[in-house]
Amino acid sequence: MKGLWIRTLAATAALWTVMGILTAPLAQADTLKVGAILAVTGPASFLGGPEARTMEMLVEKINASGGVGGHQLQLVIKDSGADAEKAVSFAKQLIEEEKVFAILGPSTSGETLKIKGICEEAKMLLISCAAAELIVNPVARYVFKTPQNDSDAIKHIFTTMQKMGISRIAFLSSNTGFGKAGAAQLKKIAPDFGIQILLEEVYDSKATDLTPVVTKVAANPEVQAVVNWSIEPAQAILAKNIAQANLKLPLFQSHGFGNIEYVKAAGAAAEGIIFPAGLLLVADQLPEGHPQKALLLQYKKDYETKYPGELASTFGGHGYDALMLLAEGIKAGGADREKVRSAIEGIKGFAGTAGVFNFSPSDHVGLGMDAFSMLTVKDGAFTFYGK
Repeated sequence: MKGLWIRTLAATAALWTVMGILTAPLAQADTLKVGAILAVTGPASFLGGPEARTMEMLVEKINASGGVGGHQLQLVIKDSGADAEKAVSFAKQLIEEEKVFAILGPSTSGETLKIKGICEEAKMLLISCAAAELIVNPVARYVFKTPQNDSDAIKHIFTTMQKMGISRIAFLSSNTGFGKAGAAQLKKIAPDFGIQILLEEVYDSKATDLTPVVTKVAANPEVQAVVNWSIEPAQAILAKNIAQANLKLPLFQSHGFGNIEYVKAAGAAAEGIIFPAGLLLVADQLPEGHPQKALLLQYKKDYETKYPGELASTFGGHGYDALMLLAEGIKAGGADREKVRSAIEGIKGFAGTAGVFNFSPSDHVGLGMDAFSMLTVKDGAFTFYGK
């Protein structure tokens, strides 16, 4: 019956085309409008910029190949500048005025946590590009995320510290949703690994000089390493301030460090930084036959060809995963949001840039510990740590 209806509609549309009276609303009937709230500008632009450009690239490619599930995609990007209040306003606009089919993003955890309830109440699909575990824990029926869990990142860091004989640390974080969520997880997990937090400092995400914080770390001779949890340029500023203070301590960053622009900003001070990340940054170093290698290399090639002079980052990868998971859901559920939601929740073995996704009703991130590897900076580039 459905097939007959589609054929009838197609025949009618063809007739109207011939008659020259095909209206714009009917021409758009098979178009799904997808909203995206991303920090294209502002302190988190190293995240939102690549995410926006990746989504634009993918939508162009999908539409050029005939669309997904018979539907063309129309991407509506709202630049939040990482402002949570703007994200709230844009979420309401996209839901109530733009009537979008789904929302991708936001780029940051604080923004996502602000709109999580709004999307859930409106039964609006939300696939976030932010990392905080609170986004998916507790699980909300319509909310998913693509970055790995911050708790898994912390476990990787602490495991590495144990191997290095480190048990006493200073913990620094920015005053953002990502920083606060990371701090809560780190303090919760530290005892399980025998890690003592001797000093904890929270700094402003817009800080341009962290010398006072570094001075406090230097004043405590018991500190064996520094862990920093942020996504802003402060990551590079901290590395430079530590080098300027001639403080010889290992510096661990969060998975928010996965953009080579942070390395460029820190210069020589970035050498030796250790952090957990997905495999996109070292895709060319993966063995042949790895389930993600071909996809990662293709995405890097496509992105770096489309945007000359800019290297692909894990953040663009989060945008890639968000859009491709939505497309996978549309393939199965068409334009029925409930069916698409169920289809995404049922995805198994889907290779993305952040790892191989296996969702379930109780797991809306779908990634495990194996989605992370420990990386470091060597000669201005990313490479596996300890290999």
